[in-house]
Amino acid sequence: MTDFRDTLRGIVAMLLSCLFFIINDTAIKVTAEGLPLGQVLFLRSVLATAVVLVIVWKMGLLPRVLPQTSRFVLTRSIVEGVTTLAYIGGLMHLPIANASAIAQATPLALTAAGAILLGEAVGWRRWLSVAVGFCGILIIVRPGPDGFNAWALLILLSVVLVTIRELSTRFIAPNTDTAVVSLVTQVMVTIACGLLAATEVWQPMDMMQIGLIVLASVGCLLGVHFSIDAMRHGDISLVAQFRYSFIPFAIFLGWLVWGDVPDLLTFVGIAVVAGSGIYVFYRERVRHQLLASRAEPGI
Repeated sequence: MTDFRDTLRGIVAMLLSCLFFIINDTAIKVTAEGLPLGQVLFLRSVLATAVVLVIVWKMGLLPRVLPQTSRFVLTRSIVEGVTTLAYIGGLMHLPIANASAIAQATPLALTAAGAILLGEAVGWRRWLSVAVGFCGILIIVRPGPDGFNAWALLILLSVVLVTIRELSTRFIAPNTDTAVVSLVTQVMVTIACGLLAATEVWQPMDMMQIGLIVLASVGCLLGVHFSIDAMRHGDISLVAQFRYSFIPFAIFLGWLVWGDVPDLLTFVGIAVVAGSGIYVFYRERVRHQLLASRAEPGI
């Protein structure tokens, strides 16, 4: 049983992770319109790795990197690199609505993994809230059969990989520094993106493209950091529910950057997703308050 404050930290970290990842994705999408994708991803990853390396050095954690690189840290990092290529590879050949809908199977997969592999107590209300949240995602993206093809298998693969990644994060020793995990992760992602970039012909960049790559690197770095933090606090099946916040963030940035205005059904879907998240958060708070009251003397 996790403390409510610990769960709250995991939820906030997940919300921040989704926000920074969508900032990263938006910057990459804009930049890749004029540059090879591998070039963009590799340069972003190099910058993110350099930043986290400086942070680790300033914190005096460099001597701890090798000792703290356990098999779970290494597994998480390698899987993160493969996940990046799988998801981006599928996204480049699918409508973003379809790719987003398929990727949002992740909370369901994590809820099942938390219940089956970690022994977390997942009641019918939480299962129902996850399913309702997924229905809200389907209302928002409204994927059609034309968008589901062989490339969708890469998105499905990324869902499986993300589940493995998050479970690996859960088993990382509590005394392992998050900055160390971030560094190892960034190194592995850089290697994976470098392999893709090596197959492309690089193009010259202007200042706007360089600035967007820097923005993407910051978004990626913070997204990875908060993703690690989220999976290390609270019940994984509950915290994963708030991964749905990725879609509302994406819709807002889509409107801000490309002028895409959501229609009525999209707003209905957002309300369903938000309501699902608010409900599960409320239920968790009530549950912890009830357990705390029962634990008081004389009750």
